[in-house]
Amino acid sequence: MKIVILDRATLGFDIDISVFETLGEVKSYDITKPNETIERLQDADIVITNKVVISKEVMDSSNLKFICISATGMNNVDLEYAKQKNIEVKNVAGYSSSSVVQVAFSMIFYFVQKLDYYKKYVDEGNWQKSQIFTHIDKPFFELDGKKVGIIGLGDIGRNFAKKAEAFDCEVVYFSTSGKNSNSEYKRVELDELLKTCDIISIHCPLTENTKDLLNYENMKNIKDGAILLNLGRGGIINEADLAKIIDEKEIYCGIDVVAVEPILEDNPLLKVKNKDRLLLTPHIGWASIEARNRLVKMVAKNIEESLK
Repeated sequence: MKIVILDRATLGFDIDISVFETLGEVKSYDITKPNETIERLQDADIVITNKVVISKEVMDSSNLKFICISATGMNNVDLEYAKQKNIEVKNVAGYSSSSVVQVAFSMIFYFVQKLDYYKKYVDEGNWQKSQIFTHIDKPFFELDGKKVGIIGLGDIGRNFAKKAEAFDCEVVYFSTSGKNSNSEYKRVELDELLKTCDIISIHCPLTENTKDLLNYENMKNIKDGAILLNLGRGGIINEADLAKIIDEKEIYCGIDVVAVEPILEDNPLLKVKNKDRLLLTPHIGWASIEARNRLVKMVAKNIEESLK
């Protein structure tokens, strides 16, 4: 079987992918541009893609038997047409929960603990000039007793909730589908969550129901001093509205995903004036070394099962 990897670079070059060579003849491309996809899949039986689009045109121009998505999201593949063509499509899920939650808590501590300020204070030689043993001019806070609101209580959301509880936080959640009735945590409506929570963390998929779920009108109600995180999908928060809110009121935002990635030069979040209130990271939540190794093993397993 001929296996073509279209965007090897998205897996990271510190990850060993030699397992795929045990499953077939492998041709790997670091990056594939849209006008290169058809040519590269001419002789392929199996394609591994993270974000490269596999459209109707691509499928009609190839003899693909199996499309393996090295991610959870499947919006880069025309699933209906693949079904019509009898081309099997599989994704991977659950590999990155711990990684996403760890990045989320890193963002929380970035804002809560003010370590960047205190490191700078020492690095600039201020501590040795102090007349007292300590310096506490930048207040920081404990997580104990803080109210945490989770938007989307799936696998990642539950993982986040469990770790928030370990810090003695009160956890509530909003079900974006309206169907989740988890008995471990209190379910609330979105407006109540935004108005009452000290930390708000988004872990839901982007759907018609969740696009622009957070907008100027409801984000105005977020508590002063609250922390808002999005490690779900770009587009769930209206980015122009968020940029406006950050410059109007004191909320702190950790954003790992944006609507168009890589981020566009004219994205309003890059124009925020109160930059101390915004932590932007380049979609790293999913990508711990352990998570990426799990991902490769799961992709290989999907291919192995398809060959049986």
